[in-house]
Amino acid sequence: MNTQMIIGGKQVGASDGAVSQNINPSTGKSIGTVPAATKDDVGRALDFAVEGQKEWAKVPLYDRIEIIYKFCDLVEEKAEEIGRAACLEGGKLLREAVNETKVMGYVFKAFAEGARNHNGVSLPRGTEPRVKDDVLFTVNEPLGIIACIVPFNYPLELYAHKVAPALLMGNAVIIKPSSYTPLAASIVTGLLIEAGVTPNAVQYITGSGGKIGDWLTTSPLISAISLTGGTAAAVHIIEKSAHNIPRLFFELGGNDPLLIFDDADIELAVRESLGGRVTNAGQICCCSKRFIVHNSVKETFTKKLVEALGAIVPKDAADPGAAMGPVVSESAAIEIISQVEKTVAQGAKCILGGKHEGAYVAPVVLTDVTSSMDISSSMEIFGPVFPIIGFDTMEEAIEIANNTPYGLQGGVITADMKTAMKAAMQLQCGAVVINGSGNYRSAHQPFGGYKLSGLGREGICTTLDEMSQTKTISFKGILA
Repeated sequence: MNTQMIIGGKQVGASDGAVSQNINPSTGKSIGTVPAATKDDVGRALDFAVEGQKEWAKVPLYDRIEIIYKFCDLVEEKAEEIGRAACLEGGKLLREAVNETKVMGYVFKAFAEGARNHNGVSLPRGTEPRVKDDVLFTVNEPLGIIACIVPFNYPLELYAHKVAPALLMGNAVIIKPSSYTPLAASIVTGLLIEAGVTPNAVQYITGSGGKIGDWLTTSPLISAISLTGGTAAAVHIIEKSAHNIPRLFFELGGNDPLLIFDDADIELAVRESLGGRVTNAGQICCCSKRFIVHNSVKETFTKKLVEALGAIVPKDAADPGAAMGPVVSESAAIEIISQVEKTVAQGAKCILGGKHEGAYVAPVVLTDVTSSMDISSSMEIFGPVFPIIGFDTMEEAIEIANNTPYGLQGGVITADMKTAMKAAMQLQCGAVVINGSGNYRSAHQPFGGYKLSGLGREGICTTLDEMSQTKTISFKGILA
C-alpha cells in the first residue's frame, strides 16, 4: 500500500527516492512507504499548477460541476476502500472512516450546487451624484493556486472543504496531507483526475510539513493558503508568507466548553460528552474539552460519566466491535498522558484512566479541576480526556468558558431556553450548540472560531467567496 505523489498528472516518488514509513497506530506496524518531497518536487508541482490553473479556469462552470459529480460517483463506488485506508493509517474506527468518506462526497456535491448558484450582484443605482448615470455589477473570478494543508484527524472531510470550493471556482490546488494520513487522500486525488479535472490543476505532495510548508508559503505563485492545524503553524505561515500577502484561511484548535446547568438532562449531557471525546479518540478540533458543570449536579454527572466510560476499552480500529480506537501515534499518546500528569501536578484528581499502551489511551476523567489550571484555559488536549470544572452561577460559568485564548465552538445543556440563549450570546466562540456539545458541523454553516481558533470561515455559504476574486464592472455614463 505504498503511497505516491501526483505531480503533473502522474504518480511519482520523490526525485531523490527518499521515503518515510506510513504507520498503522493500531498495530504500530508499517502499511507502506510515503515519498518525502524535495524542494525541486515542490517547484515542479508549482510550475505544473500555473499551467493547469489556466486550462482548468477555461472549463465552463457547468462542466466543472459535472466533473465533480462524476468524482462523487467514483468515491461512492470506492467508499469501503478509501475508508479502510483512512482506518489503517489514522486509527479511526472503520465505520467512522467509511462514513467520513461518504460525508466527503456530500460536501463536494453541496459545494457544486453552491457554485451553480454563486451569483455576482447588481449594485444599487443613483446612490451618489458621481455614479448616477452608471450601471455597476460584479463577477467572480479564480484566485489562482490554492495550497490546501489537510490535517490527520479528518483527512477526507476537511480535504473536501478545501479542495471542492477551490476547484469549482476555477483554481488549481496543491494538496499537502498530514504525514500521518497520506494514503486515503492520495486515492481520492487520483479519482479527481479520473473524473476529468485537468491533471495539472491538481498536485498532491507528501513529506515533511515544515519543509513543504515553507516552500509553498514563501512562493509568490501561491494565491491562498487553507490550513487546518495548530496555532503555532498558522503563526509561522503568516510570518513566512507576509511578503507575498496571499489570502489565509485558518481553522485552528480549540479548548471548547460544554456548560451543563442544574436543570440539565444528565443522561443527555453524558451522551453528548461521549460523542465528542470518544469519537475519533477525542481528536476533534470542535469537541468539548472542558466540562463546566453546575455544582448541584456535578457529582451525579461525574458518576454517570465514569460508568459510561468504564465500559469503553480502546481496540484495533479495524475491529468491528471497537467503540474507540487509538490516537494517531504513540508520540501523541505520550503527549496526552504528559498533559494529564501536568494537570494532576497542578492539583486535579485523576479518577479514571491516566495511562497509555502504545498509541492506545483509555478515557481519562479529571476532577477537582479549577479555573487557574492550564487545562482550563490555554492547554488543548487532543485526546479522550474529560476535565470537570464546577460552577455556581451563570456569570461564573461564562467567565470560566471564555477564559481561554481559543474560541472555536461551545455547547450548552439546559431545559431553560432563556438560560441557553443568554449563555450562547455571551460565549466567545464561532458557534454554540443548544442541548448538544460543540462537536457539531453542518457543511453549510460558516465554520470557524474567535481569537486563536482561526481566521476566516469554512462552509458553503462563505468559502466560494473566499476562494474567488470579486471584480466590479461599470458601464460608465450608459444611462446619460
